Amino acid sequence: MKIKRRAISIITIIMIIFMGLIGRLAQIQLIQTESFSKHHVNLIEASIKQRTQSIVLDDGRGRFTDRNGEAITNDYYPSLVLFPFLKDMDWPSAKIAKISGIPEQYLLAEVNQAKAPFAYGGKHPIKLTEEQQKQINDLKIPGVFALYQQVYTNQIVARHLIGLVRQNKELIEKRYKEKLEIGLVSADTEIGITGLERAFDEFLLPEGESKLLYHVDQLGGPLFGLEVKYTAPANPYYPTSIKTTLNKPLQVIAEQAIDNMGMKKGGLVLLDVETSDVLAIVSRPQMNEENPFADAGGVNEMIQPQIPGSVFKIVTAAAVLENDAKIRGRRFNCNLNLYGEVRTDRELGSLNFEESFAQSCNYTFAKLAEEITVQNPTYMEDYAEKLGLISRVGWHGDVFHFNHFMQFPEERVGRVWGDEKDKNVKKAINQTAIGQKEVRVSPLAVANMMATIARGGQKKQVRAVSEVQYKNGTTLFAFPKQTLQGEGLSSYTSEQLQNLLKSVVQSGTGERFKTLPYTVAGKSGTAETGRNGLVNKWFAAYFPVEQPKYALVVVDLDVKESEAKTNDIVEIVIKKLYEWDTKK
Repeated sequence: MKIKRRAISIITIIMIIFMGLIGRLAQIQLIQTESFSKHHVNLIEASIKQRTQSIVLDDGRGRFTDRNGEAITNDYYPSLVLFPFLKDMDWPSAKIAKISGIPEQYLLAEVNQAKAPFAYGGKHPIKLTEEQQKQINDLKIPGVFALYQQVYTNQIVARHLIGLVRQNKELIEKRYKEKLEIGLVSADTEIGITGLERAFDEFLLPEGESKLLYHVDQLGGPLFGLEVKYTAPANPYYPTSIKTTLNKPLQVIAEQAIDNMGMKKGGLVLLDVETSDVLAIVSRPQMNEENPFADAGGVNEMIQPQIPGSVFKIVTAAAVLENDAKIRGRRFNCNLNLYGEVRTDRELGSLNFEESFAQSCNYTFAKLAEEITVQNPTYMEDYAEKLGLISRVGWHGDVFHFNHFMQFPEERVGRVWGDEKDKNVKKAINQTAIGQKEVRVSPLAVANMMATIARGGQKKQVRAVSEVQYKNGTTLFAFPKQTLQGEGLSSYTSEQLQNLLKSVVQSGTGERFKTLPYTVAGKSGTAETGRNGLVNKWFAAYFPVEQPKYALVVVDLDVKESEAKTNDIVEIVIKKLYEWDTKK
């Protein structure tokens, strides 16, 4: 009897275990196949991956080009793709070598070492011509393909402007909840988190990968013969291309000038005077792409408000000129500091208004600011607004269903006053007039101000992108040239400012640039930061004076004045631009 009960107990236990195993198997194979365990593993996808080898030709995300169509982030061209099962075949490697120009022994060596499909040349595959592509594909050799492939460029320029993509499950759920629910994107889809990648993310989102794949057995051999499948999204118009306004060769010139001179923090903005389009933009420190927000390298300093120093005297000068302040025939004691106190470190003597601007006399502009703010306490902010310094200058407007689309989503606007009460405080007015106290403006806005003055006072928004293009090159959306809202300067005042800016280079603080191949008009600035004697060293310019083409701003931030690289970089860039223009 005991034996019988024991047998029943054992059989019952076995049955329970067996039923548990069946239940677990049902859970794995029938119930939770697409979301197994707390990690939500898709078992079907995992199974397919385990018995499939593939090579991704294009991840499907859109790409960026410069104004001439040259690749910035990644290129797209025909490459030679080879599969590892070729090592077990007698294939016409000599023919492929002859067509591609690759030595046959190199081809065979790479195939013999391969454990997965690969593009010959590694991360930067050799570029085939369309004729080579056709000849190779016409041979119809199993495991040998010449196909267009997305290839990341050797030199990704304008990294802070272009921005970064990352996987971010929380952010993708927030931005694309509906697309996530219907499977158009997954939690693993990379999305733009900074710069243009962020601004244009919805245009750039992939619709799926383009890839070659084949099934393998447990030893890695072909499971269904030598059949290779090509899969790609069905939409022929995607991925899109974002055509920027950048000129890649000029961007390279700018980055090399900044880096060769060893600028640690700061950067450069180069605009087209006629359109206010960005030709080049550089921000330093360099971005740490592995951990971009671990340090200051993740910030684009060119669209962040900075202390401008004497560059802001352009605003004070505009307010004085346009409001008939009594300056004709008047002279100022430039041996005094901005508060009217005697100084011995920089005695400039008695100067008129024009000479004061050229020599950057603080006393003159502090005194005049006192006088005009008595008439109207808002003069300085009014003229900063007229020159586009304290409003959003990056292109913004409506794009399809995007209301108030912004090309520079991280752009922060500048300011003149930190406290309204300061408008009635003499020393605060003095400091504000020369770009100190609470004055903050971005280098992008300063460059746009120089372009505005150079073209006679017309304010324009700054474009970094001109078009979004379909895969076939046709236009999905063209960004129109747009003016900045609000009143601008009169043409008369703009002309007077042009004369003042010329005098800076002809006989003032910018005289170093007098002998450059392009005639230059500009304004220097040395802003005290209040941090351990460090300054922001600026030079803002436009050139050539006779027919303005470029507006340039270079600023070295948080640097000892004696170590600032600003003027060296300005000189290098202008010389290189002249060489570039004359050799075209």
